[in-house]
Amino acid sequence: MIFGNPYVGVFCAANENVGLVPFATESAFPDMVKKFLGIEHAIRMSVDGCSTLGALVRMNSNGAVVSQSISEEEVRKIGRVIKVTKIAQRHNAMGNNVLANDNGALVHPEFDDRTIDLISKALKVPVERGTIAGYSTVGSSAVATNKGIICHPHTSSYEMEIMEQTLGVKAQLCTANYGTGQVGACMIANTKGALVGETTTPIELGKVEEGLVLY
Repeated sequence: MIFGNPYVGVFCAANENVGLVPFATESAFPDMVKKFLGIEHAIRMSVDGCSTLGALVRMNSNGAVVSQSISEEEVRKIGRVIKVTKIAQRHNAMGNNVLANDNGALVHPEFDDRTIDLISKALKVPVERGTIAGYSTVGSSAVATNKGIICHPHTSSYEMEIMEQTLGVKAQLCTANYGTGQVGACMIANTKGALVGETTTPIELGKVEEGLVLY
């Protein structure tokens, strides 16, 4: 739980080597993130003073795209470990609106060409527009690593095909936090592990491990 809330993916973000966690989390939480994800850095920070880091930041191994509202001080803090690109976009919650790994990125279907070009350069991957289960907020509707994708249980076969082609790994339908389809809001993950909301059931945990190839 974070602030009594099981939606870990709303408050935290991660890639293969970096985790971002809110300032107000318990003192032991950054070490927990480092342990379960096998990462070197777990940074306490905010974006524009907000604790919803997972909703506002999307990272892969090459860079981070961030809401334009991030302060220069906050950019410097995360910029010590990963290159940061601010995106000026009406749909500025980059964590909610971008799904990415080191192979590609799927983004909100209303993103314009300039935004797509900026994201592609920042993350160093090809970018495609798309939806997941009809939702434009693709980042909160799925979790992607370099091994696999788990996504909202109502995702269509066509949407799964686009996801798999764009991100270069297999996708699997999944829920977390006792039936929540917005799995991206429920957890953070990389190829080495996942940190999931504690209301996630054992059956759901098995699906997460299977879909993200964590065995």
